Amino acid sequence: MAMGNTGVAMVNDVTSGYWNPAGLLGIKSDLQLAGLHANRFANINKYDYAAIGKTIDSTSAIGFSLIRSGVDDIPNTLDLIDADGNIDYDRITLFSAVDYAFIVSYARKLKVPGLQVGANAKVVYRKVGDFANAWGFGLDAGLQYKRNNWQFGLMARDITTTVNSWNYSLSDSEVAVLVSTGNEIPESSLEITLPRFIFGAARQWDFKKNISLLAEGDIDITTDGQRNTILATKAVSIDPRLGLELGYSNTIFVRGGLSSQKFGGIEGTESLVMQPTLGIGLRIRSLYLDYALSIQGDDSSSSSGSLNSNVFSLKINLFKQQRTSSAAE
Repeated sequence: MAMGNTGVAMVNDVTSGYWNPAGLLGIKSDLQLAGLHANRFANINKYDYAAIGKTIDSTSAIGFSLIRSGVDDIPNTLDLIDADGNIDYDRITLFSAVDYAFIVSYARKLKVPGLQVGANAKVVYRKVGDFANAWGFGLDAGLQYKRNNWQFGLMARDITTTVNSWNYSLSDSEVAVLVSTGNEIPESSLEITLPRFIFGAARQWDFKKNISLLAEGDIDITTDGQRNTILATKAVSIDPRLGLELGYSNTIFVRGGLSSQKFGGIEGTESLVMQPTLGIGLRIRSLYLDYALSIQGDDSSSSSGSLNSNVFSLKINLFKQQRTSSAAE
């Protein structure tokens, strides 16, 4: 995330279940665990992630990931007015709008040197208070190819089109409030997530004095119509991203990235805003600590100015204890 949300080509650890499942084969330990917490968009959204990965043998690996993304403490004002027409603020309750995803990932090396593939099977559960919930299922596929210091990646998300089936549960009084305020009554429906393709290329340079430089460029192609990206048509939208990482002795890492987004003005004008990301990382033996900061928006697009997202993550390698032979043995 610190590298501009790039990663489909370079990812090689347990987080591959999210970025590109083919990268699970890069796990070198017996077991790898990861956890992440992010306060996104100036603490509006809470994002939590946990994953576990393990190599099965020299040619295959498996991983499991759990994601929660939600907005909490949303005021429910449907019962704000009592039966006598009086406003009673004590009748306001709070609810959350939350998405959960459970992902099972598998990766395997192919006979072509440097080529490996992976796939995700994911179950999605979405819940909006006691009013609505949805279940969905989807598949992702990815591949990586390594040649010398170059790495290439392709991630195809929702390749079968992910479908979420929504069900609503509203009381008679809640329906009456919606009708009286001119709102539509929601009905059971299907929400469709169309395929998305991410291409990436990365290269690493190793210099003297234990200094390394890693760079990756990604192209994110969505197929659900026109988005606020640098290149957009009625059918697809294209979003290029760039990330850099400067490492010292494979212990300290400084990262940066850049992406862009179009914002609409009050007078119907559009402006292209560059969105930078920054981050640092620290490795202490088998423990990895990382922090990322991303900046969304600009002063002209939001009354509150830029919206910052703070991301903290932790990763640890677990190794089996090696038994030592005694003199008697």
